Amino acid sequence: MKKGQIITLGVAAICGIGAVFVMSNFMNSKPKELVVEKQINTTQVLVAKTEIGLGQIVSREHFRWQDWPQGAVAAGYIQNRQTGGKDPQMALIGSVARAPILKDEPITANKLVKPGEGGVLAAILPAGMRAISTRIKEETAVGKLILPNDHVDVILIQRRRSKNGGEDFVADTLFRNVRVLAIGQLIEVKEGKKGAEGATATLELTPRQSELLALANSMGEISLALRSVADAGVGAGPSAGNGLGGNRGNSVRVLRYGVKSRAYGVN
Repeated sequence: MKKGQIITLGVAAICGIGAVFVMSNFMNSKPKELVVEKQINTTQVLVAKTEIGLGQIVSREHFRWQDWPQGAVAAGYIQNRQTGGKDPQMALIGSVARAPILKDEPITANKLVKPGEGGVLAAILPAGMRAISTRIKEETAVGKLILPNDHVDVILIQRRRSKNGGEDFVADTLFRNVRVLAIGQLIEVKEGKKGAEGATATLELTPRQSELLALANSMGEISLALRSVADAGVGAGPSAGNGLGGNRGNSVRVLRYGVKSRAYGVN
């Protein structure tokens, strides 16, 4: 082989090895991440520093300022630049939480009620509704397993004298899907609590329904039937049942002193 051919082959071999080396490095190299910094407008919003429970009295330690995107600020948020040099936390100290507030949740005026604007129960009661209590026992309140914010049906049991001298036991469903505001003095379920102690249940009703429940308390015994949590959102609030002396559904015959009498149930 001539000397020129040997040189040519050597150069070709070197170029081939170089090409393999370059391609190997290219295949194994990772693309660099491209980081683009984008400046967004932010403001400071007052948020809950810790979790605030229903009915809890708040202090300065419950609040802090949090950077918040300007475009995500909703109406009602308290912004630091809107205070005009005043500390809005001072005006909120001593207020009562009318609903549970999560940690880092923005604070709004409608989540707190100031002293002198009503008690805790009045603060959590929706506008136009009334809170009224009724007596309960273990056997008339699902074994005391009903808790605040559960929904129930309100049933009236009456004892009436029939025409033949016997007694009629009549069951009427007064209201359906009624929210329980409190059991005794408990208005919020504590962690791990499975039942509530108390001799009264405070219910959320309309003014007219409150009158009917007050009347029903003097006419017989009130029982509460617990509804499924899936029913809580059905309808816009408590609805009327078959009412006092209203339409009755299924009936059950009972024997009193050898005389058959009738006890009406509900569908």
